[in-house]
Amino acid sequence: MTTILGLSGSLRAKSYNAALLRAAIELCPEGATIRPGTITGVPLYNADEEAADGAPPAVVTLREQLAAADALLMVTPEYNNGVPGVFKNAIDWMSSGEGAALFRGKPVGVIGTSPGGFGTMLSQAHWLQVLRALATRPYQEGRLMVSKAGAVFDENGALTDAKVRDQLRGYLDGFVQAIR
Repeated sequence: MTTILGLSGSLRAKSYNAALLRAAIELCPEGATIRPGTITGVPLYNADEEAADGAPPAVVTLREQLAAADALLMVTPEYNNGVPGVFKNAIDWMSSGEGAALFRGKPVGVIGTSPGGFGTMLSQAHWLQVLRALATRPYQEGRLMVSKAGAVFDENGALTDAKVRDQLRGYLDGFVQAIR
């Protein structure tokens, strides 16, 4: 069984990216599973606090989840044409100190959705710099940038657009094949 840690980069309760992660969990191919993690509770990174007290519990949990996973699926919003600060902060915490080794060679997929017309094109491109610095194996054979999120998810956060569901399914099929 291929295990993927799925992280949404938004803290919003009704986040479209959290909804996209739930859809990915539902559409994950047979023989693979996406286990959701959360960046909720991760404090702002402070190397002094880390040196004095070690990693906070939320970060320890994320590191353990990443260590147990074969791959990471990042579901990223796009804020001001870039990566969300809270998501970058969580990855910075996860990769600090001993956490850096967890990312080395790890397959990572990046998808996302936004209410705007360009999906998360710039955020996804920005993440590539970070993933390169962490020595991951970014999945680049497929892309999924869902635009106009308000039209593809219903009021309960269910992905209702058949075309986007098919695109997500295709992305996940390719990602899982690349992991294996």
